[in-house]
Amino acid sequence: MITDTAVYTDFQGLRQLEAGAKEHTPEATREAARQFEALFVQMMLKSMRDASAVLAEERDTTYEEMFDRQIALELSREKGIGIADLMMRQLGAGDDSPDPATIDQAKLHNRIATRSEPTAMSAVNAPTDGVGRDDFRPNSPEQFLEKIWPLAERAANDLGIDPRVVAAQAALETGWGQHQIRDANGVSGNNLFGIKADRRWDGEQVKVPTLEYESGVPKRTNALFRAYQNLQEGFDDYVNFLRSNPRYGDALKVGRNAIDFAVSLQRAGYATDPSYADKITGIMQSSRFSRVLDGLKLGGLMPTL
Repeated sequence: MITDTAVYTDFQGLRQLEAGAKEHTPEATREAARQFEALFVQMMLKSMRDASAVLAEERDTTYEEMFDRQIALELSREKGIGIADLMMRQLGAGDDSPDPATIDQAKLHNRIATRSEPTAMSAVNAPTDGVGRDDFRPNSPEQFLEKIWPLAERAANDLGIDPRVVAAQAALETGWGQHQIRDANGVSGNNLFGIKADRRWDGEQVKVPTLEYESGVPKRTNALFRAYQNLQEGFDDYVNFLRSNPRYGDALKVGRNAIDFAVSLQRAGYATDPSYADKITGIMQSSRFSRVLDGLKLGGLMPTL
Protein backbone atom coordinates (compact mmCIF):
# COMPACT_ATOMS: atom_id res chain seq x y z
CA MET A 1 0.00 0.00 0.00
CA ILE A 2 1.43 3.39 -0.98
CA THR A 3 1.42 5.98 1.75
CA ASP A 4 -0.16 9.41 1.25
CA THR A 5 3.27 11.03 1.13
CA ALA A 6 4.31 8.96 -1.89
CA VAL A 7 3.03 10.06 -5.28
CA TYR A 8 3.32 8.74 -8.81
CA THR A 9 5.97 11.34 -9.66
CA ASP A 10 8.21 9.98 -6.90
CA PHE A 11 10.38 6.97 -7.83
CA GLN A 12 9.97 5.37 -4.40
CA GLY A 13 6.20 5.71 -4.75
CA LEU A 14 6.31 4.08 -8.16
CA ARG A 15 8.31 1.14 -6.85
CA GLN A 16 5.85 0.64 -4.00
CA LEU A 17 2.95 0.81 -6.42
CA GLU A 18 4.59 -1.75 -8.71
CA ALA A 19 5.30 -4.10 -5.82
CA GLY A 20 1.73 -3.82 -4.58
CA ALA A 21 0.28 -4.42 -8.04
CA LYS A 22 2.22 -7.70 -8.30
CA GLU A 23 0.30 -8.96 -5.29
CA HIS A 24 -2.96 -8.71 -7.28
CA THR A 25 -4.85 -7.77 -4.14
CA PRO A 26 -7.99 -5.59 -4.28
CA GLU A 27 -6.22 -3.02 -2.12
CA ALA A 28 -3.25 -2.81 -4.49
CA THR A 29 -5.54 -2.60 -7.52
CA ARG A 30 -7.55 0.18 -5.92
CA GLU A 31 -4.38 2.12 -5.14
CA ALA A 32 -3.13 1.75 -8.72
CA ALA A 33 -6.47 2.98 -10.05
CA ARG A 34 -6.44 5.90 -7.60
CA GLN A 35 -2.95 6.94 -8.65
CA PHE A 36 -3.91 6.74 -12.32
CA GLU A 37 -6.91 8.97 -11.63
CA ALA A 38 -4.66 11.44 -9.81
CA LEU A 39 -2.30 11.48 -12.79
CA PHE A 40 -5.22 12.17 -15.13
CA VAL A 41 -6.46 15.06 -12.97
CA GLN A 42 -2.97 16.57 -12.78
CA MET A 43 -2.66 16.42 -16.57
CA MET A 44 -5.98 18.24 -16.89
CA LEU A 45 -4.87 20.92 -14.44
CA LYS A 46 -1.63 21.41 -16.34
CA SER A 47 -3.54 21.70 -19.61
CA MET A 48 -5.82 24.33 -18.08
CA ARG A 49 -2.86 26.32 -16.78
CA ASP A 50 -1.03 26.17 -20.13
CA ALA A 51 -4.14 27.32 -21.98
CA SER A 52 -4.66 30.26 -19.62
CA ALA A 53 -1.03 31.47 -19.64
CA VAL A 54 -1.70 34.65 -21.57
CA LEU A 55 1.89 35.57 -22.25
CA ALA A 56 2.86 31.97 -22.99
CA GLU A 57 6.37 32.71 -21.73
CA GLU A 58 8.91 30.41 -20.17
CA ARG A 59 8.55 30.58 -16.37
CA ASP A 60 9.32 28.61 -13.24
CA THR A 61 6.35 26.29 -12.76
CA THR A 62 7.78 24.28 -9.87
CA TYR A 63 5.31 25.49 -7.26
CA GLU A 64 2.36 25.30 -9.67
CA GLU A 65 3.20 21.66 -10.37
CA MET A 66 3.52 20.90 -6.65
CA PHE A 67 0.13 22.51 -6.05
CA ASP A 68 -1.47 20.57 -8.91
CA ARG A 69 -0.07 17.28 -7.60
CA GLN A 70 -1.51 17.99 -4.17
CA ILE A 71 -4.92 18.91 -5.58
CA ALA A 72 -4.94 15.80 -7.77
CA LEU A 73 -4.18 13.56 -4.81
CA GLU A 74 -6.80 15.22 -2.63
CA LEU A 75 -9.44 14.73 -5.31
CA SER A 76 -8.55 11.08 -5.76
CA ARG A 77 -8.52 10.46 -1.98
CA GLU A 78 -12.12 11.60 -1.76
CA LYS A 79 -14.81 10.13 -4.01
CA GLY A 80 -12.74 10.98 -7.05
CA ILE A 81 -14.21 11.72 -10.46
CA GLY A 82 -15.19 8.16 -11.40
CA ILE A 83 -12.13 7.01 -13.33
CA ALA A 84 -10.70 4.86 -10.54
CA ASP A 85 -14.07 3.18 -10.03
CA LEU A 86 -14.37 2.55 -13.76
CA MET A 87 -10.91 0.96 -13.85
CA MET A 88 -11.79 -1.26 -10.89
CA ARG A 89 -14.91 -2.42 -12.68
CA GLN A 90 -13.02 -3.15 -15.89
CA LEU A 91 -10.47 -5.14 -13.89
CA GLY A 92 -13.23 -7.05 -12.14
CA ALA A 93 -12.24 -5.67 -8.74
CA GLY A 94 -15.23 -3.49 -8.08
CA ASP A 95 -18.65 -4.81 -9.07
CA ASP A 96 -20.37 -1.84 -7.47
CA SER A 97 -18.48 0.73 -9.56
CA PRO A 98 -20.47 3.09 -11.77
CA ASP A 99 -21.06 2.54 -15.45
CA PRO A 100 -18.99 4.78 -17.78
CA ALA A 101 -22.14 6.57 -18.87
CA THR A 102 -22.84 7.67 -15.29
CA ILE A 103 -19.54 9.51 -14.77
CA ASP A 104 -20.50 13.14 -14.25
CA GLN A 105 -18.24 15.18 -16.55
CA ALA A 106 -19.72 18.45 -15.33
CA LYS A 107 -18.82 17.51 -11.75
CA LEU A 108 -15.30 16.76 -12.90
CA HIS A 109 -14.92 20.20 -14.44
CA ASN A 110 -16.49 21.99 -11.49
CA ARG A 111 -14.39 20.21 -8.87
CA ILE A 112 -11.22 21.10 -10.73
CA ALA A 113 -12.31 24.64 -11.52
CA THR A 114 -12.99 25.47 -7.88
CA ARG A 115 -9.41 24.60 -7.03
CA SER A 116 -7.62 26.26 -9.93
CA GLU A 117 -6.97 29.83 -10.97
CA PRO A 118 -9.70 31.50 -13.07
CA THR A 119 -9.04 32.20 -16.73
CA ALA A 120 -9.87 35.39 -18.57
CA MET A 121 -12.35 33.71 -20.88
CA SER A 122 -14.10 30.37 -20.78
CA ALA A 123 -14.76 28.33 -23.91
CA VAL A 124 -18.18 27.13 -22.73
CA ASN A 125 -20.93 28.61 -24.86
CA ALA A 126 -24.68 28.80 -25.27
CA PRO A 127 -26.21 26.88 -28.20
CA THR A 128 -25.75 28.36 -31.68
CA ASP A 129 -25.28 26.62 -34.99
CA GLY A 130 -22.24 28.51 -36.34
CA VAL A 131 -23.21 27.63 -39.91
CA GLY A 132 -20.87 29.16 -42.44
CA ARG A 133 -18.39 30.62 -39.96
CA ASP A 134 -14.69 30.07 -40.37
CA ASP A 135 -13.25 28.13 -37.44
CA PHE A 136 -9.96 29.71 -36.40
CA ARG A 137 -7.83 27.18 -34.50
CA PRO A 138 -4.19 28.25 -34.10
CA ASN A 139 -1.89 25.56 -32.74
CA SER A 140 0.55 27.93 -31.07
CA PRO A 141 1.11 31.59 -30.17
CA GLU A 142 3.43 31.81 -33.18
CA GLN A 143 0.76 30.53 -35.56
CA PHE A 144 -1.81 32.84 -33.99
CA LEU A 145 0.32 35.92 -34.48
CA GLU A 146 1.41 34.98 -37.99
CA LYS A 147 -2.23 34.50 -39.03
CA ILE A 148 -3.64 37.71 -37.60
CA TRP A 149 -0.74 40.05 -38.35
CA PRO A 150 -1.91 41.16 -41.84
CA LEU A 151 -5.37 41.83 -40.39
CA ALA A 152 -3.93 43.71 -37.43
CA GLU A 153 -1.78 45.80 -39.75
CA ARG A 154 -4.74 46.73 -41.94
CA ALA A 155 -6.90 47.64 -38.94
CA ALA A 156 -4.09 49.69 -37.41
CA ASN A 157 -3.58 51.61 -40.66
CA ASP A 158 -7.29 52.44 -40.75
CA LEU A 159 -7.14 53.69 -37.16
CA GLY A 160 -3.74 55.36 -37.42
CA ILE A 161 -2.20 53.33 -34.60
CA ASP A 162 0.61 50.81 -34.11
CA PRO A 163 -0.32 47.32 -35.43
CA ARG A 164 1.59 45.73 -32.57
CA VAL A 165 -0.92 46.96 -30.01
CA VAL A 166 -3.80 45.59 -32.10
CA ALA A 167 -2.16 42.16 -32.31
CA ALA A 168 -1.24 42.21 -28.60
CA GLN A 169 -4.78 43.13 -27.60
CA ALA A 170 -6.15 40.22 -29.66
CA ALA A 171 -3.61 37.91 -28.01
CA LEU A 172 -4.68 39.09 -24.55
CA GLU A 173 -8.41 38.80 -25.21
CA THR A 174 -8.11 35.26 -26.57
CA GLY A 175 -5.10 33.83 -24.71
CA TRP A 176 -3.19 33.64 -28.00
CA GLY A 177 -6.21 32.09 -29.68
CA GLN A 178 -6.67 29.31 -27.11
CA HIS A 179 -9.62 30.97 -25.29
CA GLN A 180 -11.68 32.23 -28.16
CA ILE A 181 -15.38 32.87 -27.91
CA ARG A 182 -16.88 29.66 -29.29
CA ASP A 183 -20.40 28.34 -29.68
CA ALA A 184 -21.80 25.07 -28.36
CA ASN A 185 -20.37 23.26 -31.38
CA GLY A 186 -16.92 24.63 -30.66
CA VAL A 187 -16.87 26.92 -33.70
CA SER A 188 -15.04 30.20 -33.26
CA GLY A 189 -17.06 33.41 -33.17
CA ASN A 190 -14.05 35.13 -34.81
CA ASN A 191 -14.34 37.84 -32.16
CA LEU A 192 -10.76 38.38 -31.03
CA PHE A 193 -11.43 41.64 -29.18
CA GLY A 194 -14.19 40.65 -26.77
CA ILE A 195 -16.75 43.05 -28.26
CA LYS A 196 -20.11 42.48 -26.62
CA ALA A 197 -23.43 42.30 -28.44
CA ASP A 198 -25.34 45.34 -27.17
CA ARG A 199 -28.53 46.91 -28.54
CA ARG A 200 -26.67 48.28 -31.55
CA TRP A 201 -25.74 44.78 -32.74
CA ASP A 202 -28.23 42.86 -34.86
CA GLY A 203 -25.88 40.13 -36.06
CA GLU A 204 -25.09 36.69 -34.67
CA GLN A 205 -24.41 36.38 -30.96
CA VAL A 206 -22.65 33.88 -28.71
CA LYS A 207 -23.26 33.69 -24.96
CA VAL A 208 -20.27 32.74 -22.82
CA PRO A 209 -19.16 32.90 -19.19
CA THR A 210 -16.64 35.68 -18.72
CA LEU A 211 -14.64 37.35 -15.97
CA GLU A 212 -15.50 40.95 -15.14
CA TYR A 213 -14.09 43.26 -12.47
CA GLU A 214 -16.27 45.29 -10.12
CA SER A 215 -14.31 47.76 -8.00
CA GLY A 216 -11.20 45.71 -8.77
CA VAL A 217 -12.80 42.44 -7.63
CA PRO A 218 -13.09 39.66 -10.27
CA LYS A 219 -16.57 38.25 -10.79
CA ARG A 220 -17.80 35.54 -13.12
CA THR A 221 -20.86 36.34 -15.22
CA ASN A 222 -22.48 35.42 -18.53
CA ALA A 223 -22.47 37.86 -21.43
CA LEU A 224 -23.46 38.04 -25.08
CA PHE A 225 -20.68 38.64 -27.57
CA ARG A 226 -20.72 39.44 -31.27
CA ALA A 227 -19.91 36.67 -33.73
CA TYR A 228 -18.54 37.07 -37.26
CA GLN A 229 -18.28 34.89 -40.33
CA ASN A 230 -14.50 35.24 -40.46
CA LEU A 231 -11.57 37.03 -38.87
CA GLN A 232 -11.63 39.84 -41.41
CA GLU A 233 -15.19 40.76 -40.40
CA GLY A 234 -14.12 40.72 -36.77
CA PHE A 235 -11.22 43.10 -37.37
CA ASP A 236 -13.38 45.40 -39.53
CA ASP A 237 -15.96 45.62 -36.75
CA TYR A 238 -13.21 46.35 -34.23
CA VAL A 239 -12.25 49.37 -36.34
CA ASN A 240 -15.88 50.50 -36.64
CA PHE A 241 -16.47 49.91 -32.94
CA LEU A 242 -13.65 52.24 -31.90
CA ARG A 243 -14.49 54.86 -34.50
CA SER A 244 -18.19 54.98 -33.68
CA ASN A 245 -17.75 55.33 -29.92
CA PRO A 246 -16.80 58.86 -28.80
CA ARG A 247 -15.39 57.45 -25.57
CA TYR A 248 -12.42 56.11 -27.55
CA GLY A 249 -11.68 59.40 -29.24
CA ASP A 250 -8.68 60.15 -27.04
CA ALA A 251 -7.23 56.71 -27.68
CA LEU A 252 -7.35 57.27 -31.44
CA LYS A 253 -5.54 60.59 -31.04
CA VAL A 254 -2.33 59.12 -29.60
CA GLY A 255 -1.11 58.00 -33.02
CA ARG A 256 1.39 55.16 -33.16
CA ASN A 257 2.34 55.28 -29.49
CA ALA A 258 1.28 51.73 -28.61
CA ILE A 259 1.56 52.04 -24.83
CA ASP A 260 -0.41 55.30 -24.71
CA PHE A 261 -3.10 53.68 -26.84
CA ALA A 262 -3.42 50.75 -24.45
CA VAL A 263 -3.60 53.08 -21.45
CA SER A 264 -6.22 55.24 -23.18
CA LEU A 265 -8.33 52.18 -23.98
CA GLN A 266 -8.32 51.18 -20.32
CA ARG A 267 -9.18 54.69 -19.15
CA ALA A 268 -12.08 54.81 -21.62
CA GLY A 269 -13.48 51.63 -20.07
CA TYR A 270 -12.81 49.17 -22.87
CA ALA A 271 -12.25 46.47 -20.26
CA THR A 272 -12.94 46.22 -16.53
CA ASP A 273 -9.59 44.57 -15.77
CA PRO A 274 -7.52 47.16 -13.85
CA SER A 275 -4.34 45.66 -15.34
CA TYR A 276 -5.60 45.63 -18.93
CA ALA A 277 -3.07 48.13 -20.32
CA ASP A 278 -0.17 46.54 -18.43
CA LYS A 279 -1.05 43.13 -19.83
CA ILE A 280 -1.18 44.41 -23.41
CA THR A 281 2.16 46.13 -22.91
CA GLY A 282 3.61 42.97 -21.36
CA ILE A 283 2.66 40.96 -24.44
CA MET A 284 4.20 43.50 -26.79
CA GLN A 285 7.41 43.45 -24.79
CA SER A 286 7.58 39.67 -24.44
CA SER A 287 10.37 37.76 -26.16
CA ARG A 288 7.94 35.41 -27.93
CA PHE A 289 6.03 38.32 -29.46
CA SER A 290 9.27 39.94 -30.63
CA ARG A 291 10.63 36.70 -32.09
CA VAL A 292 7.55 36.16 -34.25
CA LEU A 293 7.55 39.73 -35.54
CA ASP A 294 11.28 39.49 -36.29
CA GLY A 295 10.57 36.34 -38.27
CA LEU A 296 7.83 38.09 -40.23
CA LYS A 297 10.23 40.92 -41.03
CA LEU A 298 12.87 38.50 -42.28
CA GLY A 299 10.25 36.76 -44.41
CA GLY A 300 9.20 40.01 -45.97
CA LEU A 301 5.67 39.70 -44.57
CA MET A 302 5.81 42.99 -42.71
CA PRO A 303 7.67 46.28 -43.10
CA THR A 304 10.48 47.20 -40.75
CA LEU A 305 9.08 49.47 -38.05
